[in-house]
Amino acid sequence: MMNLTPTEMDRLVIFTAAEMARRNRALGIRLSHPEAVALLTDEVMLAARRDMPYAEIRDMASQLLTTDDVEPGVAEMVTMIYIECHFAEGTKVMALFEPISRGAAPLLDEVVPGEIIGGEGDIAMFADQPVVTLDVVNTGDRDVQVRSHSHFFEVNRALQFDRAATFGMKIDRPAGTGIRFEPGVVKTVRLVPIAGDRIVMGQAGLVNGPLDEPGARERSLELARARGYRGA
Repeated sequence: MMNLTPTEMDRLVIFTAAEMARRNRALGIRLSHPEAVALLTDEVMLAARRDMPYAEIRDMASQLLTTDDVEPGVAEMVTMIYIECHFAEGTKVMALFEPISRGAAPLLDEVVPGEIIGGEGDIAMFADQPVVTLDVVNTGDRDVQVRSHSHFFEVNRALQFDRAATFGMKIDRPAGTGIRFEPGVVKTVRLVPIAGDRIVMGQAGLVNGPLDEPGARERSLELARARGYRGA
């Protein structure tokens, strides 16, 4: 029976993926992102086990693949690889910067990995939604960050504003963004209704259920007042 550590299991996975990459490359199949990374990683780790000098390994790695060997856009995705290598004197981290060099075939400049191509003109967000605008002041002693997905009614209890007016609302910002409230600074925010099924779970635990359920707003306000939320 052979017992393998997690590190040894990872090494076997890298080797298996690298072997697939070598087979595909031999058949003239251009490599995908994980295949290219696996091939580079396997060759570098093997060279380290052979006790090649650090600088020689880095030079060797830069000559393994070109843009002719990989799918369009892969070279732009593999800008840097960190590889933990086992040398005779111990473990070292090998950093490869832009390891896939330019090949002979022309590049497709219009291909940008992960690019989002939008339509013409501006995109209006929440254009048909009712808007609530109100002033908010942070009465605490440190900054408070509120993200776009947050149920504004349940944000930090140190924020002073009309809580009842914000029930079922979120800030009028794109997903992943937010607003920072510095202590003592008044900020005006725009809020729009939470859409979808309008079920709020977690957050500060003031709702934990459907926003539009009969009595939900009154119960949540009572709980907010009991817990010391400003403006409740």
